[in-house]
Amino acid sequence: MAMNSPLYDVLTMGRIGIDLYPLQSRVGLDEVETFQKYLGGSATNVAVAAARHGLKTSVITGVGDDPFGKFCINEVANLGVDASHIFVDESNPTPVTFCEMFPPDDFPIYFYRFPKAPDLNVESSHLDVSALKSAKVFWFTVTGLSEEPSRQTHFEALEARARAEHTIIDLDYRPMFWESKEAAREQVQKALESVTIAVGNLEECEVAVNETEPMRIADALLERGVKLAVVKQGPKGVLAKTADETVTVAPYPVDVVNGLGAGDSFGGALVNGLLQEWDLEDTLRFANIAGALVATRRGCASAMPTTSEISAVLTELGQDK
Repeated sequence: MAMNSPLYDVLTMGRIGIDLYPLQSRVGLDEVETFQKYLGGSATNVAVAAARHGLKTSVITGVGDDPFGKFCINEVANLGVDASHIFVDESNPTPVTFCEMFPPDDFPIYFYRFPKAPDLNVESSHLDVSALKSAKVFWFTVTGLSEEPSRQTHFEALEARARAEHTIIDLDYRPMFWESKEAAREQVQKALESVTIAVGNLEECEVAVNETEPMRIADALLERGVKLAVVKQGPKGVLAKTADETVTVAPYPVDVVNGLGAGDSFGGALVNGLLQEWDLEDTLRFANIAGALVATRRGCASAMPTTSEISAVLTELGQDK
């Protein structure tokens, strides 16, 4: 390896845990009879999604000293992600997440992260500063800013990163992790000073910049120093804006099985397009297909599509590169 070559293409930081998803759709958890266990957690899913495109990835996170934690570490490695930055928290259990499935657009989610999720106990000692500085992409989520010591550690990671190219905040706002939108906005706006790319849906972007109109959201993010703003608009597609380019790409319609994980698949595909230096429209089309494909599958991490699966759809649509 050359002295200046990055250790990782993509380094993520944030949630990890067990997803226990029902094998019955359109019934509440009180009536579900069977579940299947999957690896989950947004930052972990993004690392797996990026690995599906042949990128060298790792995730900074923590698990409990329990069988679920062992499963997470093993499954991360099985799915092609370097697990060496996952620490074991001996005081807190590995989180478990349940969801209900009412396709096409209702997927209530229940987080069991008590008394505290290990990924929120990430400390300075868990940071690989060399990897943070050299990674081609550093991707983190808003959840990591919700509690200490994780909050301070994230800002230390951003300081080490020094706003290098492709420093990405996933505006993955989960209200159950915060006292209020205003508390989240305060931390997110501080973090925006240290990133080059912001990605979020309309609700998440409203929390971040207190705007609701997509173009105004993008402008507000750019005004804060972000070089690329990506605003996911649901059925209206995805808007991306830089200082000199504005692109909107329509969604790819599918029969949805589970909408959870689609955004993470989008994220892994987005960073692949950025690293391949595709034009913005091609990158968004690729990412849109990636998100749509995982929505047709029950799981998240293990359901992430490969480059060839996405390319096949683009070829079918006459949009191949």
